[in-house]
Amino acid sequence: MFVVDIDKGLKSLPAVEIPARDARFLSSELAVRILRLLSAKAMYPVEVARQLKVHEQKVYYHIRNFQRAGIVKVVREEGRQGAVARFYAVEKPALVLRFAEFQDTHKLLGQKNSAFLEPFIRDGRLNAVIVVGSPDPHGPEKARSRDGYYGMDLALFLGTYLSYVPDSYVRLDTEVREAELKSNLILIGGPIVNRVTAMVNSKLQVRFDKESHWGIKSSVSGNVYPNDECGLIVKAKNPFNPDSHLLLVAGKRHAGTRAAIIAFLKNFAEVSSGNVHNRSVNARVVEGVDLDSDGVIDEVEFRE
Repeated sequence: MFVVDIDKGLKSLPAVEIPARDARFLSSELAVRILRLLSAKAMYPVEVARQLKVHEQKVYYHIRNFQRAGIVKVVREEGRQGAVARFYAVEKPALVLRFAEFQDTHKLLGQKNSAFLEPFIRDGRLNAVIVVGSPDPHGPEKARSRDGYYGMDLALFLGTYLSYVPDSYVRLDTEVREAELKSNLILIGGPIVNRVTAMVNSKLQVRFDKESHWGIKSSVSGNVYPNDECGLIVKAKNPFNPDSHLLLVAGKRHAGTRAAIIAFLKNFAEVSSGNVHNRSVNARVVEGVDLDSDGVIDEVEFRE
């Protein structure tokens, strides 16, 4: 849930709904001052008392009430002078007190939401780790990725569907932790430059085929697409976790990745409509085209 301010551009805060009976916990100025501090950073009650120049028992009283109401939570514990200090933070930086049922409304961003972006975007938040290839030499071929900056275009596109600016969710393929592999993944770049792509590649219905010099091979159509300008966009189950998904936007070379990104940005409705040979398969193959003959791909054609 979010509270939104549209008067000076779209701004929002994550919010938690509280029942009317818990509103009494917010009736004092001290209670509000404590919550403002805990929304800025996690603190333990003695710190709060010192900063507000009040007796710590008053702070403990309010925090106990907040915790019972689900307004604050313990985020970590530390040993302090032979005792355990519990650090508290707000559950969400805004509270909602609702007096009626929700009503249907138009989306604030004016976007037609697509099931294709589920679960990578959920409730206006990014719900995935974005993995790009490292620009440093790495992998069996000691490759340097040139695909990472294309991810900026994709991130800007995804941002139009977000109502909340997330923390950093971008990782280089060389620094992804094992636990993160089980998250929803957005992978940018092919198996030569992105080791995570290499790890999942064989599980995909449309994938890069080493025997075809890393051309794109489709088990849906049986076709092989060998050109460097060919790219693919695949949404599939995450092989590391059946409860998560992955979205791969990549090419054999960086030109193919550029083509896949352009397809995603300019032809999203077509991308999300499924493979032309089997609409239930979310895997598309595109080929980049240089319309103005300047040596840079600026348009795409769908191959399947």
